[in-house]
Amino acid sequence: MTEVVSLPLTAWSGEIEGGLRARGVEALEAGAVLAFPALCFQVRDDELDLLAPQVGAKSKNISLSPGGDALKGVEGDEARARRMQQMIGRFADQAEAMARSLLAPYAGALQRARTSFRPEEIAGRQTSWRKDDTRLHVDNFPSSPTRGKRILRVFANINPADEPRHWRLGEPFERLAERYVPALPRPLWGSAQVLNALGITKAPRSAYDHYMLHLHDRMKADQGYQRTAPQSTWEFAAGSAWMVFTDQVSHAATQGKCALEQTFLLPVQAMQDGERAPLRVLERLMARKLA
Repeated sequence: MTEVVSLPLTAWSGEIEGGLRARGVEALEAGAVLAFPALCFQVRDDELDLLAPQVGAKSKNISLSPGGDALKGVEGDEARARRMQQMIGRFADQAEAMARSLLAPYAGALQRARTSFRPEEIAGRQTSWRKDDTRLHVDNFPSSPTRGKRILRVFANINPADEPRHWRLGEPFERLAERYVPALPRPLWGSAQVLNALGITKAPRSAYDHYMLHLHDRMKADQGYQRTAPQSTWEFAAGSAWMVFTDQVSHAATQGKCALEQTFLLPVQAMQDGERAPLRVLERLMARKLA
């Protein structure tokens, strides 16, 4: 079962003791979730109205580009959008400062990706099964192939009603892959180039991206697995934060609203033990290079 390892961080910036850094990197690469119960992202008084569900209109995500210059999904006038951009951008900066300090071996290789704010309540939200994040899954990006890079995410629960965010956590990645890999379809010759030429993907998918996307879909579509898979539940309290490799850890967010999320990409070669990466696990099981 996925382990949750709590670390006593209280500030988003500043030096972190070497033993704590080593413990954090080891736990992450082993497939654990790092929880920071005392690490609170401070929402300013003039930002409290941004936590209302309707700020995202029909979108579950309000997202900010890696450079912080493009905001998508917000509902309201220009002044509200500007304040939303400032709040999400402040979280992005703080999450990056913490990640680079805690994960010192990765600092030169971490690549900031999109930052998201999810104002809506997860429970009861109507969506397709493929987009239903209350189902156990591992992450990969349909339109932005990672070509084996790790997906590292930092979350913060800023729920104004002081309600926790509920997650389910599943079995280790290698066991999950052993379960589904034999049934995953092989890529069609030339399909990656066609999808890229049509603008469906921003770059050609590698074989790794193909298999990870099919693994994501098979997991979500398998209702029997969703019910019977080895899993545990965890609550992340309001005013806390957590970090996890979401391409490796089987997870599902089942209840809660108002969460911030910062995504980073990390090349496999920057890891302390790259053999634990999903890319290397799949390559061992399939006995061939995938990216």
